Amino acid sequence: MIIRSGRSRIRSAVVVLVAAATLSVAAAVTMVTAEAAAPAPIGVEDEGAGCPVSLPGSLTSNAKLPDPFKKLDGTRITAKSQWPCRREEIVQQAERYVYGAKPAKPASVTGTVSRTSITVNVSDNGRSASFSASVSLPSGNGPFPAVVVFAGLGADTATIQGAGVGIINYNPLTVGAEGTPRNNKQGAFYSLYGSSSSTGLLMAWAWGVSRIIDVIQQSGGSILKADALGVTGCSRYGKGAFVTGAFDERIALTMPVESGSAGAPIFRGIVGESGAQPLSSAYSEQPWLGDAFSSFTGNPNTLPVDTHEMVAMVAPRGLFLMENPHIDWLAARSGSVAALAGAEVYKALGAGDNISYWSDVQDGTHCAVRPEWKTPLQQNLQKFLLRTGNAAGVIRVSSLKSGNLADWRDWQTPTLTDSGPTTPSPSSPPPTSAPPTSPPPTSAPPTSQPPTSEPPTSPPPAGACTATYRAVNSWPGGWQGEVTVHAGSSAINGWTVRWTLANGQAISQLWNGTLTTSGSAVTVKSLSYNGALGAGASTTFGMTGTGNAATPAPTCTSP
Repeated sequence: MIIRSGRSRIRSAVVVLVAAATLSVAAAVTMVTAEAAAPAPIGVEDEGAGCPVSLPGSLTSNAKLPDPFKKLDGTRITAKSQWPCRREEIVQQAERYVYGAKPAKPASVTGTVSRTSITVNVSDNGRSASFSASVSLPSGNGPFPAVVVFAGLGADTATIQGAGVGIINYNPLTVGAEGTPRNNKQGAFYSLYGSSSSTGLLMAWAWGVSRIIDVIQQSGGSILKADALGVTGCSRYGKGAFVTGAFDERIALTMPVESGSAGAPIFRGIVGESGAQPLSSAYSEQPWLGDAFSSFTGNPNTLPVDTHEMVAMVAPRGLFLMENPHIDWLAARSGSVAALAGAEVYKALGAGDNISYWSDVQDGTHCAVRPEWKTPLQQNLQKFLLRTGNAAGVIRVSSLKSGNLADWRDWQTPTLTDSGPTTPSPSSPPPTSAPPTSPPPTSAPPTSQPPTSEPPTSPPPAGACTATYRAVNSWPGGWQGEVTVHAGSSAINGWTVRWTLANGQAISQLWNGTLTTSGSAVTVKSLSYNGALGAGASTTFGMTGTGNAATPAPTCTSP
């Protein structure tokens, strides 16, 4: 059993439930979620550090993505307040098998913050190291929000500074140098923890950003706001930004760009994605990943975690993933699956509008500044760092590299309650969250499985099943709708919904059901994972179509 100590687990953020919607536009799949205020970042690096975690002694092979809601004891979480300890299980598995250990805050961290630079001095167990970062601030007196930019390369810095956000230019190579063998790693991290440390460069880089945040927190907040910090990087530095945001909960906004293998894309998908950088290549090109990952380069199916869970580790904080579908090496198809799967955790926590993913871009140049990303970048800065906006997150997947989440999971997304666990962690009381301010989402993005609702408090409808239609969205020449299937007073095993399309209507895409049409007659049948419903339970399927929006009257039969 491992119990980390020294950090509070009390969550100060308040998460809210939001409604989700999906929209298929042109050559891309787009999901737009409802608007809600951003949660405040947590004031500690790892709020679950006090949770007891016992990692299994052996691993089993699983070609599907691991269930992010399933605890190591085999049970699934049922409440949002259980997420911090479930997240800690993921943290420790990711450290052991993927990245290497991230040491807690050293015994001594000191430094300075000025309008032009940050200095960091660390010492631990008789060893010391120092590094620094340059600072570029907007005009005015501050204090300012800021984004840590890996090596000056990441999200568009002109847009960041134009929004009134400062730049912290961080050279990660001073903390973990590339071009070194695994048994002789160099840089500030390895000066403290040994050149033969099994921790890879990505985690060492993330550790360096955490120490910068320590200094900012200690500085008094007259220049930089410790609770309004972001991180970004592109390519190898996108890998670093992704890991940094996942492992430090003080970061309000994480923005990896084109991170590729060892970044956001799922390890299990990279193996079969044509042209993607193989895992063995990503492992050997530089010591980015932890030494232990060598056991999984040929068979990632035995990994107990995958990167969709690292996406989930960022929840409910802001996450904006930017990918390039024009370069096969970058594995954007596997990246889209990681985003879609991780978004399921965001939605379960009531924070579905806090994640954005955008790979539908025209310019295939690596690490280019792209016009498609400018508006969502501004919106994320306003929402999570400036606290002046509440724009909803957008998931826009290029048709060139569109992953199908249904191919990768055999688990469903639960409806998490706001109540605490029946057995709280022995190290500290579970965090609590505020009551939801809006109803839970009723639709899932295309390619994902819908959650099955809990039995309603009112009497269930009589008969085998009923179906109700809801208009979700409409635009000139198109529309989006959702159908909810309710079981009656008895459980059902399969359902069929029928209705008639209005004159001029056609369905262009349908998810979470099997569609057949004959003229204007529509028939949708259940799939293997959503056909069995308990008495009074419900599930949903969604669709987009052409023509004018209308409100049909669907009927339901079972089986």
